[in-house]
Order: sequence, then structure tokens, then C-alpha cells
Amino acid sequence: VFIGPAYAEICRRKGRNSDAEKAEAEVQRMKETVEKYGWDGDWFLRAYDAHGEKVGSNECDEGKIFIEPQGFCGMAGIGKEDGKAARALESVHKLMDSKYGIVLNWPSYTSYRLNLGEISSYPPGYKENGGIFCHNNPWISIAETVLGHGDRAFEVYRKTCPAYLEEVSDIHRTEPYVYSQMIAGPDSVHFGEAKNSWLTGTAAWSFYDISQYILGIRPQFDGLEVNPCIPSAMKNFTVERRFRGADYVIEVDNSAGVQCGVKSVAVDGKTIKGNILPVFSDNNKHIVKVVMG
Repeated sequence: VFIGPAYAEICRRKGRNSDAEKAEAEVQRMKETVEKYGWDGDWFLRAYDAHGEKVGSNECDEGKIFIEPQGFCGMAGIGKEDGKAARALESVHKLMDSKYGIVLNWPSYTSYRLNLGEISSYPPGYKENGGIFCHNNPWISIAETVLGHGDRAFEVYRKTCPAYLEEVSDIHRTEPYVYSQMIAGPDSVHFGEAKNSWLTGTAAWSFYDISQYILGIRPQFDGLEVNPCIPSAMKNFTVERRFRGADYVIEVDNSAGVQCGVKSVAVDGKTIKGNILPVFSDNNKHIVKVVMG
């Protein structure tokens, strides 16, 4: 559901209309299936096991909620219109968040579960069993931007970002300039201690999050979209972006102190309609002024 619409658009632009229609139908089918079978009341289920039993449900005694479906359903916009996505993210904030990041599942498993295997074999608060997996924290941050929650999105981002962790190096215990795969969660006796630095896709996901969703400079098919979702306290920022053979200097004014919403965009002194910057491909520099409000 998250990536399907872009694939369908590529198909249409290549003249493959039947492939586009098939993809769109599958996207809609999956969205309806998730809403029908994947909603648990306050968050999205993680899965059904081989016996048809729920995993990541309030009906479970442990492992009631998992991070992955909350992040990806929010990123995909599932439940955005009827409030399910907002409720799921609020559940994440209430049940799974900590001062060092969001845990993978809550509460941790305290005994081995044959139907789940490896995840329940780790000590509580460690690795996949209630650990803070840095890789999927950006999914929650991106999901928060989809709902326009700039304050919350940046709060999630900064908790695992190395630039903000140097002061807790004695606890973190890995290189202060690199992402780690996981950080021990609150259920661990070593809460806050990181493991497996370098061995993670976190850096890529975090860059995707901060550049395209929080700062909101996002490539689109017909131009460069500017749609920030930032903390209300961030009053301005400047981004330089090379895009399709031209350099864009994008100056964003948030004097209004909002979390999202573009009021006006001017390119080289001329106001444009909407927030998609045109493609120049002229190898020149273009000054963009964006006012939020």
C-alpha cells in the first residue's frame, strides 16, 4: 500500500495501463484486508501464526503490540481518514516509547513460544524481544509526518540519532558517531546499551526520514516537492539540493511556528502555484523561498 501507487504511476507513464490497474486493485485489496483483519482496536496486529492465532494483539498475554505494522500502516496512510493510524501511533507513544527509543514489541516475552521461535528466545528487552531496533524507529517518525505531527516525528528521530547521543556514551557504549542495530530496552538490565554498530539499515532509513519527510524535500515524478513536517520550535532552515541537473537552495520560513503546511512558494523571485518545484535541468542555481503557515 505504501509503494504500490508509485509503481502504478510508473506503469502508466510507460504505457502499461493494465499493469497499473492491476497494481491499484491489489493496493486497494490489501488496504481493505488490513482494515478488516489487521485492526485490533487500538493498534494494528503484527500477524496471524500458522494456527490462525493472533500475534501482537491485546488478547495476547505478552507481545501485545509490535512496532512494524504501526509504522508501515501509518506510512501507507492506512487508517489516516478514520483515526485508526492516529490511535495506533498514540498506542506506540504510550506503551512502547522510552528515553532511548521505541521498542520492537511490548511487553517482552518471558518464556519461549514454539509458534514464534527466535524472537522469544532472547532475554526480555534484548534484540527482537523488546529491544529498541533502530532500523524501524524511522518508520514511526515517517508515519507521524504523514499525520502532520512534526514535534513527535522529530522527537522519535533524535532519540536514535548519533548526533544526540554523545552525552550518554557511557551507557550507549558504542561509537558515538554511528548507528547501532539495537539498543537494550527498558525490560533489560542493560537498558540503553547499544549493540552491533554499523550492522544496520538505520542510517539509510534515518536519512530518508529526515530529508524527505521531516525537512520534506521529496522527489516526485514532475518536480521536487517541498512539504516540511517539523517541530513547531524550528523557525527556519535551509536545504541545498541537486535535482535533475540543477541546484536548488531552499529557504524555509516557519515564523508562524506550525508543524506542517506550506503557505507560499517562490522560485527565483516568482511565486508558483502549489509546492512542486519545476525541473530546470540547466545546471544553474535556483533560489527557493518557502513560507509555512
